[in-house]
Amino acid sequence: MSFSSLPLCPEIQKAVAEMGYEQPTPIQMQAIPQVLAGHDLLASAQTGTGKTAGFTLPILQYLQDNPRKGGGRPVRALILSPTRELAAQIGENVREYSRHLRTRSLVVFGGVSINPQMMKLRGGVDILIATPGRLLDLEHQNAVDLSKVEILVLDEADRMLDMGFIHDIRRVIKKLPVKRQNLLFSATFSNGIKSLANTILNNPVTVEVSPRNSASQQVTQFVHLVDKKRKAELLAHLIGRDNWEQVLIFTRTKHGANRLAEFLNDSGIKAAAIHGNKSQGARTRALADFKSGAIRALVATDIAARGLDIEQLPYVVNYELPNVAEDYVHRIGRTGRAEATGLALSLVCVDEHDLLRDIEKLLKKQIERMAEPGYDPDPSIKAEPIQKAKQGRGGNSRSGGGRQGGQGRSAEGRGNSGGGDKRPPRPRQHKPRSGNSDSGSPWGNRGK
Repeated sequence: MSFSSLPLCPEIQKAVAEMGYEQPTPIQMQAIPQVLAGHDLLASAQTGTGKTAGFTLPILQYLQDNPRKGGGRPVRALILSPTRELAAQIGENVREYSRHLRTRSLVVFGGVSINPQMMKLRGGVDILIATPGRLLDLEHQNAVDLSKVEILVLDEADRMLDMGFIHDIRRVIKKLPVKRQNLLFSATFSNGIKSLANTILNNPVTVEVSPRNSASQQVTQFVHLVDKKRKAELLAHLIGRDNWEQVLIFTRTKHGANRLAEFLNDSGIKAAAIHGNKSQGARTRALADFKSGAIRALVATDIAARGLDIEQLPYVVNYELPNVAEDYVHRIGRTGRAEATGLALSLVCVDEHDLLRDIEKLLKKQIERMAEPGYDPDPSIKAEPIQKAKQGRGGNSRSGGGRQGGQGRSAEGRGNSGGGDKRPPRPRQHKPRSGNSDSGSPWGNRGK
């Protein structure tokens, strides 16, 4: 099946062809016809499988088939995203797919001045991509009218629930017309997602193109058991010895991300950290440097990395395991995209053995162990409780959304941070592109 066989207008087909897409991915093949038919949708697919095009292309086609009536240019499609980075990525995809259309789109999120966003909204937009907090700020200031929205999209809905945006989502929904089409996209299906779907969706079609909470088969996974205090040393050793480029590293806390980035820089490995305490400008610069190859390692918390999408990213490292097993799937889903292979390495100390068991239970398999000579864990060290990230409230900027003084919970907070015989293989890159809209990110190609 090719894109040309889908009922999309010539302008959209031309844009898709210009981006090098030839065949739609499984989620696109199943979702696009259902959205075009007007059905509500509950869709799940692994991260990196092209979910963005799965809802963006049929929305653009709907707007073409149903021109706006009357004067003005009201918001007709609303796409909610949990983070700034993901919102920016979606906005870039929308602009690329609509390059030959007269459709107007706008991205709004916190962490930047609200005034330019208000000015652009006055000119009218057809598609609005927003984080929940900033959208409610704009609505409160009468800068946006949501009463004409015809299609609502909740993207990465599982992450929005994790970040405590459920109350904001409900407030947004109260501002929308009762009669509308609802599309809920999520990397995983959880009981929370199903509960949310029951309150929002009307007789939805369910699309699930991969086993629930499964990891991509294109990602080679390894675990290295190591003492917490030697994690940074081991990581710097592996990056330097094997000349790894473009390494995305996950930590549990913001402070841990800062400390690790500083250690890597002191070790001669150019690195930067991104997290909720960084300004939007600093986050954008760090991502651009990572994309261009100016820095080799990007250290990130889960919230900041959501929406980060680098084509053919070869390496993901779990410097600390996530507290929630499903987040492991999200993390390693950053690599192994668009038919390329990737490597996911987890550095696990004795404190994290229970978290590792939870992850392996979710995956229904044991992750292969590797051992670097000289870094075996000290068996005399006893496990200590892991201090979970503090669930803060409000602040100057809500993570991902930036609503002043809001109720949202931040999954980034204070917590503990850690200070072989088998060598991991090098990931294989694959040049041809499929219809993976997630790969068409504003962060571009891998640079060396």
